[in-house]
Amino acid sequence: MPRILFVKTSSLGDVVHNCPAVTDVARCVPGAVIDWAVEEAFAGIPAMHPQVRRVIPLAVRRWRGALFDAATWSELGSFRALLRSERYDAVIDSQGLLKSALVATQALGKRHGFDRSSAREPAAARFYHARHAVQVDLHAVDRNRQLAAAALGYRVDGPCDYGLRAAGSISSGNAAKPNALLFTMTSREDKLWPEEHWRSLGRALESRGLHCLLPWGTEEERHRCARIATAIPGAVVPRRMTLAEIAALASAARCVVGVDTGLAHLAAALEVPVVGIYCSSDSALTGLRGGGRLWNLGSAGQPPAVHDVLEALGTLG
Repeated sequence: MPRILFVKTSSLGDVVHNCPAVTDVARCVPGAVIDWAVEEAFAGIPAMHPQVRRVIPLAVRRWRGALFDAATWSELGSFRALLRSERYDAVIDSQGLLKSALVATQALGKRHGFDRSSAREPAAARFYHARHAVQVDLHAVDRNRQLAAAALGYRVDGPCDYGLRAAGSISSGNAAKPNALLFTMTSREDKLWPEEHWRSLGRALESRGLHCLLPWGTEEERHRCARIATAIPGAVVPRRMTLAEIAALASAARCVVGVDTGLAHLAAALEVPVVGIYCSSDSALTGLRGGGRLWNLGSAGQPPAVHDVLEALGTLG
């Protein structure tokens, strides 16, 4: 049985974008056993993929802030021992960064990654045994799929299949109406959509019989969601949820609207109708991809208007 380790540590959207490569490997490499090394905050994503045997969490972000703590070095040692507990036929670093390449060096097996012209950080290529040229102007999903195919010797074929399965269900607080999830938060301020736009959108969705939910991750995001929700009749800002809980909530939603955030990509992976709002990034490279009904609206410096989002959602009936 070929043993494959993927190293794709972060961020949330990048981790989601690696899932179709896992599906490809499971389909194209008979008997493949697939493990995945990932940041602990995002470990819930590969755990949703039934073809991932073992999720190996690491905590580079947390460890970096406590390098002199004994507990940090103990955790590092345990992670390295777990990573080296078996030998892999292929270790595939689809992150293409120095930090992910260094993680890959701790595993036993032939290391594959992007070549210098393809990697996000060219210096990462020096740490691989095999370097593969992959077009840099492809969507992130396609780059991951192409890299895995080059490493394992098959051709990329078939549609993009994330393979993710949300487990269980979660109450939205209003069983009488279908849900619309509004992902208003993102890691960069220039990716945010104006709060007044969200209020207008939410009121329009409520008038169409949808119950608006505004999940959040940080206290700053919770306050933003609360400000927006006050102007939307019946809108709810739920308690803080895990990735698995948000996935369960999204999978049952009527639709999702989100800025350029990993949660919108997760909803797309679950084949929920999603509108992606782009204010400062290129959707051609990192926009929503999948087999469901998806709309990428806006571009760098040209965010979409509220009526553009409503027009896209109007196709839902």
